[in-house]
Amino acid sequence: MAAPETVKVPELERLLETDPFLKPYERDFQRRYTLFYKHLKSIEEKEGSLDQFSRSYESFGMNKLKDGSLLLKEWAPGAEAVFLTGDFNGWNPFARPYKMLEFGKWELCIPPGEDGSSAVRHGSKLKVVLRSKTGQLIYRISPWAKYVVREEKNVIYDWVYWDPPQPYKHRHPRPVKPRSPRIYESHVGIASPEGKIASYKNFTYNVLPRIKELGYNCIQLMAIMEHAYYASFGYQVTSFFAASSRYGTPDELKELIDTAHSMGITVLLDVVHSHASKNTEDGLNQFDGTDACFFHSGPRGNHDLWDSRLFDYSKWEVLRFFLSNLRWWLEEYRFDGFRFDGVTSMLYHHHGIGTGFSGGYDAYFGLHVDEDSLVYLMLSNHMLHTVYPDCITIAEDVSGMPALCCPVAQGGTGFDYRLAMAVPDKWIQILKELKDEDWNIGNIVFTLVNRRYSEKCIAYAESHDQALVGDKTLAFWLMDAEMYSNMSVLRPLTPVIDRGIQLHKMLRLICHALGGEGYLNFMGNEFGHPEWLDFPRQGNNESFAYARRQFNLADDHNLRYRFLCTFDRDMNRLEEKFGWLAAPPAYVSTKHEEDKIIAFERANLLFIFNFHAVKSYTDYRVGVELPGKYKIVLDSDAAEYGGHQRLDYNTEFFTEHLAFNNRSNSLLVYIPSRVVIVLQNMDIHN
Repeated sequence: MAAPETVKVPELERLLETDPFLKPYERDFQRRYTLFYKHLKSIEEKEGSLDQFSRSYESFGMNKLKDGSLLLKEWAPGAEAVFLTGDFNGWNPFARPYKMLEFGKWELCIPPGEDGSSAVRHGSKLKVVLRSKTGQLIYRISPWAKYVVREEKNVIYDWVYWDPPQPYKHRHPRPVKPRSPRIYESHVGIASPEGKIASYKNFTYNVLPRIKELGYNCIQLMAIMEHAYYASFGYQVTSFFAASSRYGTPDELKELIDTAHSMGITVLLDVVHSHASKNTEDGLNQFDGTDACFFHSGPRGNHDLWDSRLFDYSKWEVLRFFLSNLRWWLEEYRFDGFRFDGVTSMLYHHHGIGTGFSGGYDAYFGLHVDEDSLVYLMLSNHMLHTVYPDCITIAEDVSGMPALCCPVAQGGTGFDYRLAMAVPDKWIQILKELKDEDWNIGNIVFTLVNRRYSEKCIAYAESHDQALVGDKTLAFWLMDAEMYSNMSVLRPLTPVIDRGIQLHKMLRLICHALGGEGYLNFMGNEFGHPEWLDFPRQGNNESFAYARRQFNLADDHNLRYRFLCTFDRDMNRLEEKFGWLAAPPAYVSTKHEEDKIIAFERANLLFIFNFHAVKSYTDYRVGVELPGKYKIVLDSDAAEYGGHQRLDYNTEFFTEHLAFNNRSNSLLVYIPSRVVIVLQNMDIHN
C-alpha cells in the first residue's frame, strides 16, 4: 500500500514546545519526516526489513557460504560486463564472469573444491574487472572489500581476501553506555613516541592503560576506515569496509576494542560518509567506469575545497552501502557508536562554504538544505538506535542545525550529541587577540553555555583540528618556544610557563564543567603536547618527527608536563564521582568583568574561576543555592598540578543565609589569582 502524501510527525509538538521559534518551519519538519517515513517503508517493502537491508555486507562483496562456496555481488550500473580475477585463477581476467541482475547488480557464485574448501584462499589477492560502455577494461577493488593492503613498493592498494582459519573471538561484553561521556580522541598511527606508524597492538598494550588511568570512559578512533593517503588524517577514505592495514590486521583491531571493553571503555568510530577520495584504482571513484555510480555526476559530485567526491544519497544502493557500512562496524568489530564527520557539508548544497550561519533560522530551512542527505542521516540514526539502543552518535556540525540532536520521532535527525565547535575557536581568538586583562568574562560564559536546550553537546577546549600543522594547540598559544627550554623542574619557573600551566588547567576544566553534556580531548593535549601534528609527506621529506605523540614527556618527573597530565586525570575522576556532565546545566551566578571571576553550581559542586593575572581575593562572596558546609575537592593551585599551594584543603566554608547574585545563600572564600577551586557541599551526599 502506498504511503500517504504527508505523514504526521509523532512527537513534533514536543519539539515545538521546546523551541517555539521553530513553529514557522513546521511544514519543513513535516516534509523531512514524510521523506524519511517513505524511505523506511519502501526499504521494508522491497528488502524485507531495515535490519536485512543494513546487513547487505552479507551478500555484497565477497562472502563464504556454509558449504564453502563463495557468493559475490556488486552494483555497477555503468558496466557492460563484470569479472573476478586474482591469485586463485592466475589473474585470468575473463575466467569468472558475473551474471547481470536487474537494477545494475551483478552476481557470481564460485563452488567449493571437492574437499569442501573455498576456491579462494585466505590472503589471496583479487580484483574486479569491469568492461565499461566504451569497451575499456578497468581493474577495481570491490567497494565492499573487507581488507586491503599496500605492499611497501606499491602505490596502489590490493584487495586481499580475509578469511583466517581461527578468527578473533570477542570475550568481553560491551560496557554500559556512559551517562557522562569523557572522550579520548585517538589516532592509532601516531600513538607512540617513536618515529613510525604505530600499531593496533601498541595501542592495546601501551595506550589503553594510559587512557583508563586518565579517567576517560570513551575512545574515539580516527583514521580507521582505510585511506590510501596517510597524511589525509583518515578523511580521504578509499575502502569503507576495510580497517586500515597500515596499523595491523582486522583481528588486532578487534583485540583492541575487546580489551577496551574489558576496561569498561566505550569505543566510537570516526566515520566519514560525507565524501570520498578521488582515487579510482583503489577507491570508489569511477568504480563502474562512469562519473556517477555512488556519486553525483558533474560539478555537483565534487567538493572543491576537499578535492574529493560527493555521494548521491538519493540512490537506493548508496543508502544500502552506507547503512550496511555502519552495521558492519557495529557487528564485526563491535564499535559502540560513531562520530559522523563533515555533517555540515552533508546538510547543505553549499556544504557550508562561505556561510556563517548567523542570520537566523532561515539558514537551516529551504532549498539550500540537501534533504536527501538529511534523510540518510535520519535513517542512519533510526537504524542504529533500533538495532543498538545504547549506540552513541555524535555529529560534527558547525552550522547549528536545529533538532539535529532531537529524536527522529520529533522530526529531528536523531543524533545523541553534537560537537560544541564554537568553543575551541573562542579560546584561539582570545589567546591570539587579547591581553589577559582584556578577556571578556561574559562572552566566555556565553560561548560555553550557548547551546540548544535539550540537545546535548560534547564540549572541548581543543581537538585534533587545533593540533594540525599550520594551527597551534592551547599549550603552544600559551607558552610557545619556552616549552622547549623551560619545562624542566630543574630550571626556574618563568612567568610564561607559569601562566601557561595555570591557564591550561583552567580552560580545560571550565569547558568540562560548563560547556556541555560530554567532554573530548585529543590524545597528548591532556599534558600540553609541545608540538603540532604533521604527517609524513613530500613537503616535510616524509618525516615522522611530528607524526607521533611524546607520552614519555608526561612520564618524566623532571618535566612540568606531568602537572597538566595529573590535573587532567583528577578532573576526570572528579566528574566520574559527581557526574556533572549528566547533571542539568550549570547555574552561573558570577560573571565579574573587573575581578575576572566566574562562579557556577552544577551537580552539587561550586566551581570558582579567578582568571585575573595578579589579583587574589580574600573573603570573596559567592552565591550558592544550598546551605551547608563546603570543602575543597579540587584546586588547580595544588603542588601536584604545578600550582603555588596557596589553599588549605582543611578549610571549611560555611554558608550564610544571605542572598547574593540571585542565590538564596552565600559564602566567603579566598581565591588566589589564576586558580580554579571546586567546592563540595558536605551536607549533601552524592
